[in-house]
Amino acid sequence: MSNIGKSPTFALGGRIVNRLGFGAMQLAGPGVFGPPKDRANAVAVLREAVAHGVNHIDTSDFYGPHVTNQIIREALHPYPDGLMIVTKVGAKRGSLGSVHPAMSREDITQAVHDNLRNLGVDVLDVVNMRSMLRNDGPAEGSLEEPLTVLADLQRQGLIRHIGLSSVTPDQVAEGRRVCDIVCVQNLYNVIQRDDDALIDELAAAGIAYMPYFPLGGLRLLESATLSAVAVRVRVTPTQVALAWLLQRSANILPIPGTGSLAHLSENLAAAALDLPPSEIGVLDDLVSKRHGN
Repeated sequence: MSNIGKSPTFALGGRIVNRLGFGAMQLAGPGVFGPPKDRANAVAVLREAVAHGVNHIDTSDFYGPHVTNQIIREALHPYPDGLMIVTKVGAKRGSLGSVHPAMSREDITQAVHDNLRNLGVDVLDVVNMRSMLRNDGPAEGSLEEPLTVLADLQRQGLIRHIGLSSVTPDQVAEGRRVCDIVCVQNLYNVIQRDDDALIDELAAAGIAYMPYFPLGGLRLLESATLSAVAVRVRVTPTQVALAWLLQRSANILPIPGTGSLAHLSENLAAAALDLPPSEIGVLDDLVSKRHGN
């Protein structure tokens, strides 16, 4: 399995991390609800990731709920020096797995304390405010009130840094007026590139961008093109997608998740992959074709 300890790094909340991280969402049960079928395997995946250089993990206490944070604690506590855990608040789960907004002062405060308890820490490294103005993606609207709550909890010493998730550029600008923002977590990949301008703006400000769903939204033709690139470079399509993200901008910190040791190894190997400019051009052409240019 690849060790990414010498891969490119970025300063996340003042701490230098290896840019390729790990998303813990898939360690929960189907639909990110309930426990995994094989908890011991989930623990093993986390330990293997950290052993091979991953030092920032994305999670949330509404994954499960509580499941992924409890697995992270079981696998890694006491946490190694340099490990950064990025969690998020703003949503809650219904009894059958439905997802609902949880953005009131009471909801945010409770979620922060749930994260503290289940991760077994006295202070959270980074808490992302997950906008739930729409369940399935960003929607315009003010996030000043829940961010003010997080800023209050930060002043109390319960949070070190604050980020944003599933937000628009206007909400990022608003958030930066309310408090220091160290990262933004949105849907972004080689095809879905609505945040291109935002990524460049954040890079200029030294703010990390954490894309999720690296293969999301691929149509059959696009998937075939990605696979063809992978064949020519002699890697997998997932590795191509991750390598493209790492080469897109120095502030991009991908957080691919998996419950499989084999897929973890595949993902980590992408940190060492250098896509030729000609292949990057092929992938960029997919966006032009999608937009009819």
